[in-house]
Amino acid sequence: MALGYVGVLTIRVEMPWVASLKEKRALVRPVVERLKVRYPLTVARLDGLDAHDWEVIGVATISNDYAWVEETLRMAADYIAREGPYRVTSEHTEITPLGAEDEED
Repeated sequence: MALGYVGVLTIRVEMPWVASLKEKRALVRPVVERLKVRYPLTVARLDGLDAHDWEVIGVATISNDYAWVEETLRMAADYIAREGPYRVTSEHTEITPLGAEDEED
């Protein structure tokens, strides 16, 4: 039996109409910051920081309840898709069990 679960969500967002890094940050950063406040998650801008038209957002959480991890990451993905003026072009969720306790007598 697993001690707990680590859930990781990565989402790629694209905004081909954006012409500068400053404009992109103004679209993505507020969503990332609000997500951190709204849900018990760690959130980071992972990739595409030097590109003006796309970015990868990473989200992570940990719990002893698999269903809670799954539901929390789903709510985060829905929030990211709903709140930003960009297109979500890919999404990947991975939930990994943490080490199991051996209960041998």
